[in-house]
Amino acid sequence: MSFFESGDAPCDERQGSIRLRIEPKLADLGEFSVRRALPAKERRMVGPFVFFDHMGPAEFPPGKGIAVRPHPHIGIATITYLFRGEIMHRDSLGVEQPIRPGAVNLMVAGSGIVHSERAGSDLDTTSHLHGIQSWIALPVAQEEIDAAFTHYAAGDLPELSLAGARVRIIMGEAYGESSPVQTFSRTLYLDIEMQAGAELALPEGEAELAFYVVEGSVEVDAETVQAGVMAIACPEQRVQLRALESSRVMVIGGDNIGPRQLFWNFVSSRPERIEQAKQDWRDKRFAMVPGDDEFIPLPE
Repeated sequence: MSFFESGDAPCDERQGSIRLRIEPKLADLGEFSVRRALPAKERRMVGPFVFFDHMGPAEFPPGKGIAVRPHPHIGIATITYLFRGEIMHRDSLGVEQPIRPGAVNLMVAGSGIVHSERAGSDLDTTSHLHGIQSWIALPVAQEEIDAAFTHYAAGDLPELSLAGARVRIIMGEAYGESSPVQTFSRTLYLDIEMQAGAELALPEGEAELAFYVVEGSVEVDAETVQAGVMAIACPEQRVQLRALESSRVMVIGGDNIGPRQLFWNFVSSRPERIEQAKQDWRDKRFAMVPGDDEFIPLPE
């Protein structure tokens, strides 16, 4: 079990606006690998974000695709956001919902939920998958709320054009607009596409802030941040991005919500709650996904 928390010490004035960089580790999901930026040994959380996976880009031959078997969660909300491809979400609430590029699947685990993620309607053709899977820890007072699922269509998210940059607000408020996606504590999540040479100042006022370069490369304080790197901002510093080429950047941030325990897919402020969830899964006390009865044994 891992114990971790967010939180920033003051940056050295020589660091500029970036305090550290994280190069994600590869995590094997069977059908393909992902780049896992959070949690990392250098930094476990950014605001409420406890998990950040960059999926793909991956290509699958006909008949193959993502096949994440039913598995449990507690204490978090998961956000699935795609750039390309399709995933079919099914959960123990009986929800079946495909997600496609630009939309948001928000699954609130709370006291417990089980879900699977499998290939979508493009299984019979050569298909592609590219996107971000992230988790946000729920505040202590909401860790045990009832599980829920909400789908937000791509057209529901605000989109702004700002001098060579296109900004989609996935969660939170930025540049005078706000997303309808539910939040549980102060949370910021943005998808930014920048033309080569475009400049953009990231929103100020977040207690913790980071950005991840999905594609291309950007310059900050005359230093380059390449694709596949997460940069953690210094507190109370203005972060100015300049795209060195056509680039895509994800921004995450928000308030420090305190320390969390993590084991497998379980997140909680209380170690005894993790132990309970582990035993509940061993004993098959979680409600399962209707029509998808595969079972993944608890990792030991």
